[in-house]
Formats: sequence, C-alpha cells, structure tokens
Amino acid sequence: MAKPLQKGKNAMNTYHPQTGKFLAALAQNIPQEISGDVMQGWIENPKALQSALRAALCPPTEMAEPEIKVWKRIKLGTGLKIADDFRKAIKDNDLRLGDWGNNILGKPEFIAATEPAEVDLVVMSVKDLGFKRATRYDQICARAKELGLELCPAEVGPQLRLQYLDQPKDEWLIIAMEAIRDSSGGLSVFRVGHGDDGRWLSAGCGAPGSTWYPGSQFVFVFPRK
Repeated sequence: MAKPLQKGKNAMNTYHPQTGKFLAALAQNIPQEISGDVMQGWIENPKALQSALRAALCPPTEMAEPEIKVWKRIKLGTGLKIADDFRKAIKDNDLRLGDWGNNILGKPEFIAATEPAEVDLVVMSVKDLGFKRATRYDQICARAKELGLELCPAEVGPQLRLQYLDQPKDEWLIIAMEAIRDSSGGLSVFRVGHGDDGRWLSAGCGAPGSTWYPGSQFVFVFPRK
C-alpha cells in the first residue's frame, strides 16, 4: 500500500488518489461469501491480513539465478519402440507401473526416439526455481525455459525409470514435459518414484493450472551446446 504523502501532528494523512481508488475497488469487490465473523477475524489480526494481501496482490520480486548442474545422463532410442516394449522392460526389472503412467504410455502422443541419443538431465525443485509457495505447472515450465532449460521428451519418463535403479527411497521426480491427455480427458505427466512398495513409473497432473508445492522436484533437459 502506498505511504501517506504527508504526516504531521496537526494534519490528517493524505493518500495518493490512486490509493483511494484502490481501497474503494477492494471494498466494492469483497466476496459475498465472507461472513461478518471472518471479517472480524481479519480486523483483529492485521498482520495476517497484510500477509494475505501481499501474497495475493504483490508481484514476486526478481528471482535470483539458481546454480544449474547436470544431474544424470540417460539414453533414449535404446530399441524400445512401443508401449508394450517399455511395459515388458519395466516388468522384467521388477519395477512398478501405475495405472495412469501405463495409460499415457499407450497414447499416440508417446513417441520413442528411433535413433540412439543421450540427454543430460537437471533436477530442480519449485523452490530452486525461485518460487516460495505452490506454483502453477505452466509457470514452473516457463521459469525453467527462462533459465535455459528444456522440457523433456516423453520418453525420458520410462527411460529414467529403467536407468535409475538405485533411486533413493521416498524420492519422487516429476518429468517436466508436454502433458499427454489421458483416457479420463485430463493432462498427465510421468513421475518416477521410489515408495514403500517399490520403484514406480506413475503419472501426475500436468494441466497448466495444476499447482505443485515448493519441495516438488522436476526433471528438465540441460541442452548441449
């Protein structure tokens, strides 16, 4: 909120005209669902109200440039061509395939490389990218691109699962990729994780507006020069 232009013992605070207009706009647009009790709660806790307004209305400050390091190099185009090839390889390695991971694996949008290639991968959390609270998937991807990273080919999901057999327990990585529309009509992306019941290739929500918490870890491609 703008500071008063004048302050003095014998004068009332005078605010910039735009501040007055903004306060009037806030008053006119208070949601009808807010009850009197809720309003009173905010009145009695002005610091919480200020924090809520800051989070909702203030644009984020300029983000610091994070350190980016290649985490792992994997191979694509290993001879596995269609969904059933990957399914068999996952089963043969005693890995687990979730229902939705299996679902998008079988969609036409999932295409495997026809020639051998290597890709360098980077793992960055939402917090590493500079976000301090739950953030939309499209914003996460846009920020990564600003830093020079690229989205993964969809094949990175199952190939990383097959080539990351020493994944530590309780680690779950979301593959930043062009989401694939699953059979329910939703947009999904691959997840590679190690839970209590084994090492999984599963899927998570990849809709542009889906939100991920600061600790969520995403896999991106580090482009080779």
